[in-house]
Amino acid sequence: MKLNQIRDNQGANKSKTRVGRGIGSGKGKTSGRGVKGQKARKSGNVRAGFEGGQNPLYRRLPMRGFNNTNFTTTYATVNLGTLQKMVEDGRLDASKPVTVESIIASGLTKKGYDGLKILGNGELKTKLTITAAACSASAAEKVKKAGGSLTLIEKKENIGRYLPKAERTAETSQKAKAAK
Repeated sequence: MKLNQIRDNQGANKSKTRVGRGIGSGKGKTSGRGVKGQKARKSGNVRAGFEGGQNPLYRRLPMRGFNNTNFTTTYATVNLGTLQKMVEDGRLDASKPVTVESIIASGLTKKGYDGLKILGNGELKTKLTITAAACSASAAEKVKKAGGSLTLIEKKENIGRYLPKAERTAETSQKAKAAK
């Protein structure tokens, strides 16, 4: 055997199909694309799941599965400047503690969400007793400077529906007893 006699095995290299080269080639005229229509055109390849513009199946079905938004913490946020203005307007009583319930009662927010968060924007001149779930460092400093106090309450780590079943049933039975 010599180097110039070396060949690939028969059928190892398949030659490219040449389309549109006459009826005798078997791939003439329509070049194996069938007849007319979108798929017969040059740019007729549509993505998987495309249904011609109608609302596709994957959008018609409901969304299911894990989503991090189920676990986010959303606070009812209030700035110190807003609290001061509400005290001056008489909508908030400075002698009573400022809580989520008092903020809702004053009409500043409609929902309590996961608790009250105090932010340090604005000036606080009134001595206030604030109970909140979270606060910024500047807000804590300004409340202390005004002579008030800020108490942070610990938020519940687990949301009720994500508690183990035994804890969930015990918690709901306690709530039911308290409601009676």
